[in-house]
Amino acid sequence: MKNNSLWIRSAIILVVTLAGIYLVIGPRRSPNKGDFTLEGIKKNLADNINLGLDLKGGSHLVMRVKTDDYLKTLTENNAQAALTAAQDAKMPIGGNTVVAENGTYSISVEVTDPAQIQTVIDEIKKKVDFINWTESTSGNTITWNLPSNMQTVLKNQAVEQALKIIDSRINAFGVKEPTLQRHGAESSGQILLQMPGVDDPERVKKLIGANSNLKLMKVVGPPNPSPVQTYPTEEAAKQSMGGVEPANRKILPYAEREEAPAPSATPGQEKPKQFVVVEYPAIVDGSELRDANAVSRTGSEGDYQISFSLKPAGAAKFGDWTSKNLNNYMGVVLGSELGGEVRDEVKSVAYIKSRIDDQGEISGKFSKTSAEDLALTLRSGALPAKLEYQEERTVGPSLGADSIRSGVTASLAGLIFIVLFMLVYYRGSGINAVIALVLNLVLTMAALIMVDSTLTLPGIAGLILGIGMAVDSNVLIFERMREELRAGKNVADAVSLGFDRAFITIIDTHVTTIISAIILYLYGSGPIRGFAVTLILGLLINLFSAVFVSRTIFMWLLERNPEMKKLSI
Repeated sequence: MKNNSLWIRSAIILVVTLAGIYLVIGPRRSPNKGDFTLEGIKKNLADNINLGLDLKGGSHLVMRVKTDDYLKTLTENNAQAALTAAQDAKMPIGGNTVVAENGTYSISVEVTDPAQIQTVIDEIKKKVDFINWTESTSGNTITWNLPSNMQTVLKNQAVEQALKIIDSRINAFGVKEPTLQRHGAESSGQILLQMPGVDDPERVKKLIGANSNLKLMKVVGPPNPSPVQTYPTEEAAKQSMGGVEPANRKILPYAEREEAPAPSATPGQEKPKQFVVVEYPAIVDGSELRDANAVSRTGSEGDYQISFSLKPAGAAKFGDWTSKNLNNYMGVVLGSELGGEVRDEVKSVAYIKSRIDDQGEISGKFSKTSAEDLALTLRSGALPAKLEYQEERTVGPSLGADSIRSGVTASLAGLIFIVLFMLVYYRGSGINAVIALVLNLVLTMAALIMVDSTLTLPGIAGLILGIGMAVDSNVLIFERMREELRAGKNVADAVSLGFDRAFITIIDTHVTTIISAIILYLYGSGPIRGFAVTLILGLLINLFSAVFVSRTIFMWLLERNPEMKKLSI
């Protein structure tokens, strides 16, 4: 029975060891002959181990969400929406006033007939959400103010929304194991982004800060077959409306094409930019977008379009509108940055030949890269506010290689010193400890690969500390064995009691250290988390290598020599 137990323990150790070695040096795809040559193993190691920014090189960015601009835009949009709602209801409105600076955000609407103040309030609230604003009236003026506590809440929401959007853009862009988190004081609105192995940080910065947002808007003008109504200048477009731009109209730039394509058509050559008048608000906007992808109809590099689809609610709204506006023109509008300012621009104009529900296409002769970036930006949504870059550092691959070399050298030096110490001090039993120690390192690396963790320089420090903790476990066990041998116990009893009585102490030290590492992981930044992960994995594996494996080795020795009188320890 005892022999069967020993064979089962040995089989478990063998399977776990082989699995660990394969995870570390084996290929992640179907293996071939070249994967297990020296060059193949080096390549597999590079593919299997995710290196952090400090080891692989890459970009370190600290950016700030301009939350004050976010609140300013929110205030101005609400003010415009309030005025439009009152005018649409034909309320007696004299005008409105907006204050959005120095921590004060307020909207005032003047009512020419004081007797209808409550009616005006009711009509505006049907269209505008003022749930977070405080309302007051003074004479014939209605005022909504945004309290300071709600300003803080909305600013935090803007930063969290920016984090989610940046995360989706970075993940889709293909940056491996990025670090993305809030940085500094909570009120600072700062975000930290680290991107290991990025070879084009400027493109990533441009993609992160892009504010493209899709809008489908009706183009004002005569219906098809008349050409789409365009104007050579913005002033000419304004004069067509009597010299004043109404609240429900917008003048937007448009690069006209030879063809006025439907959503599924291919555009012609681009002509000089002109202006068109569109109806406001939009039929549907980016919040109702389900998906967007870059497509090429001809396969040539400079002939990409963006195919998009709408969510069910947006599709229903769009289908209803197109069915009622046959032969009219619709503009596909995107937000674009001009001189640091986000401005809407009509990218293409489509005429409505029949009802369209959930599919469309933005034509524009995009390049493959620009089309993919724009499609990604549309999928992830628009940032709530612009980003301001406050810190940028680039870590070169050579510096990362130096860090790896230093870390590996330190690990090997520590390992060699410990091996020599264990062999000299504990003699034959030291070999047992060395086997357990090497196995601990191999299985810890395998565990890091299995959980897809990133190895950082602090992570290497965690590995070195794990070596120390592993040796500490063996020291506790061996010293307990010595005590039992000095007390007159035979070798078999000394081995058994040494493991049994040292186990509680080992569990105690490991649990307390793991709890500390968990706290580091929960509240630490990216590199500190790397340290915590490697330390936790190393300690958990040490319970297997220093206790289970080491005890099995002693059991084999006693199985071969049941009458052993002396233990080399």
